Amino acid sequence: MAETIGFVGAGKMGEPMVLRLVGAGFSVQVYARRPEVRERLAAAGAVPVESVAAVARDAGVVISCLFSDAQLLEVAAGADGLLANAGPDTVVVSHTTGTVSTLIKLMAEFPDGPVLVDAPVSGGAHDIAAGKLTVLLGGPDDAVARAQPVLAAYADPVITTGGLGTALNLKLINNVLFAANAQLVAAAVELAKNLEVPETSLFSALEHCSGGSRAAGYVQSAGGVESFAQVVAPFMRKDVAACIEAAADRGVELGQLRTVAETGPLDLS
Repeated sequence: MAETIGFVGAGKMGEPMVLRLVGAGFSVQVYARRPEVRERLAAAGAVPVESVAAVARDAGVVISCLFSDAQLLEVAAGADGLLANAGPDTVVVSHTTGTVSTLIKLMAEFPDGPVLVDAPVSGGAHDIAAGKLTVLLGGPDDAVARAQPVLAAYADPVITTGGLGTALNLKLINNVLFAANAQLVAAAVELAKNLEVPETSLFSALEHCSGGSRAAGYVQSAGGVESFAQVVAPFMRKDVAACIEAAADRGVELGQLRTVAETGPLDLS
């Protein structure tokens, strides 16, 4: 019989995760506030439960897919939360891109509770549906080994990063590096304009030349710097701020990465 999986946070990203878990043969008990979500997931074979506490009971692995540290604390902490109601052998997987200090705070509150692992993601709902979400996974080796085959229901690759917190820190490094790369692409577009090089020619060449990057590809597919900025800049601002906060927590400076991310043509500060 497949291991029972608890799940909380069945939103835009979480709902397709639950569907993939059920499709992989896991028994999934899920807490969802919206009746229409509960109905859809029940019809797909998941088991809706009445509370966050019920999600954690009897589950070998509990997955939390929440937007922010504030939401994670609301769901995981307290007498009615995930950590108080999960067994000591349970592994709790957090997909939230938050701060390591929040995870440490939760572990300190429940020293005899379940094991926490951090598992920030890269990708969207379409990647989850295809089983191709990228997940970074940090935590104790035995807990990571237990979580990996569960996450493989919707994630490929699952990249192990080291101890608890390393996955979050790596995700934040990636995010600020992407923001800096995007700023450099925007600066290159400005330079091309000043040198009378058409933007379309620039991007066509960068697809094959050494200066090309994923950031350049994203800007090109968005239709140029302005449309890219309209769609992506709000998320990058959040990411850059989160990385600055996380680094400050550890007394670390971002150095040139912060300088480039905050002072380029895009408004990311």
